[in-house]
Amino acid sequence: MILPADAKPTLLRFGGSWMAATCALILASCPFLAAQTSAGVVHPPDAGPGAAASALPPSSIPDCIIGADDVLIISVYDAPDVSGEYRVSPTGQIELPLLPEGIQAAGLTPAQLSEQIGERYCKAEIISHPRVTVALKESRVHAVTIAGAVKKPQIYPVFGKTTLLDVLSQAEGLADDAGNLAIVTRGAAGLHALEQTGPCESAAQGAACEKTFSVDLSQLTETGDPAVNVELYPGDRVTVQHAGIVYVVGAVNRPGGFPLKTGQKDMTVMQAVALAEDLKSTAAGKKALIIHKNLGGSTDRQEIAVNLNNVLAGRDSDLRLQANDILFVPDSPRKKALHRGAEAAVTAATYGIIYRW
Repeated sequence: MILPADAKPTLLRFGGSWMAATCALILASCPFLAAQTSAGVVHPPDAGPGAAASALPPSSIPDCIIGADDVLIISVYDAPDVSGEYRVSPTGQIELPLLPEGIQAAGLTPAQLSEQIGERYCKAEIISHPRVTVALKESRVHAVTIAGAVKKPQIYPVFGKTTLLDVLSQAEGLADDAGNLAIVTRGAAGLHALEQTGPCESAAQGAACEKTFSVDLSQLTETGDPAVNVELYPGDRVTVQHAGIVYVVGAVNRPGGFPLKTGQKDMTVMQAVALAEDLKSTAAGKKALIIHKNLGGSTDRQEIAVNLNNVLAGRDSDLRLQANDILFVPDSPRKKALHRGAEAAVTAATYGIIYRW
C-alpha cells in the first residue's frame, strides 16, 4: 500500500500496547469512515435512525431493523472485553466499553450498526483493525403476536415473512372456544413490504393490504385456501376471537353459558337443552323464552316465545340460538306447589315411621 506523502504518524492504543500507524493506514483499515455505496444508495457514516431505515433498497423487507429494548450480540474480533450481549436502551442507544458516548442503534440494520461501531473505535484510536459483527438475539419488534382464543398465546420471533397457518401452528392450534374470525393488525414492516412489493394491486389480495382486516378461520382450516392464508411480517398482531356464548337459565338441571365451538355460528334449542342436562321436573316448558339482543343497543332486545315441550317432542321446529342469546325456562307454580306438597308428605311419612318405631 502506498501512503500519501503528507501522512503523519498516529499512535493507536489497544490492550495496553502502543503501535505506530498513520492516518492513511487508519482510513485504509476502517472503510467505515468513507461513505458506503450499495445499489446506488449512499450511506453516510453519521446517519440517524430514520436515514438508516430509508437507506434500504426499496424492494427489501425491513425485517432486520434494530429497535428499542432489543438484545444484541456484538462480537469484535480479538477484543473479548468489548464483545458480549447488549440491550438497546428505551431511547435507542447502546453503551460500549471505552467509548465516551453511546451509539444510536435503533433504526439501523445489524450491518449498519457494525459499521458504526467500527467507525467509533477507529476514531477513538482504540482498535486499529476492528472487525465487528452484530446479531439480534431478542426483539419485540421482529415478532408476530398471536393472542385470543389459541392454546398458547405468545409473542413469536420472526425475522422474515411467514403465514397465518404457520403462526397458528406455533400457537398449538385454536382453543376449543375459538370463533370464526381472526383479526390481523399490520405493523410498520408489513405495510412497508406490501407497499414496495406490490401484491396489493391484485383485487384478491386487497383486503390483506389494509392496516386491519379479518380472516375467516373456517375457510382457512377446512380448505387451506392460499388466498386466505395471508402472509405475516414482523410487527403484525393476530387476535383470534372467542366464539359466542349461548346462555340457558331457569328450570334446567345445569344452568350456565355454553360457548359455540370453532366453526359453529349458532346452536339449536334442543342442543342448548341437552347441554343444560334437560329440564327440571318443575319446568314450565310451554312458556320458555328466547331473549335475543338486537344490535340497535344494549337495552333493545327481542323476546321469542317457544314451547319446549313441543320442540322436544318434535311437533314444533327446532329454533336456532345465536351468540349471546338467552334461553329462559321458567318454573311452573303449580308444579312447584305439587312438588313441595309431595316433599312434605314424604317428610311427614318418614317422621311418622320413625316415631312409631
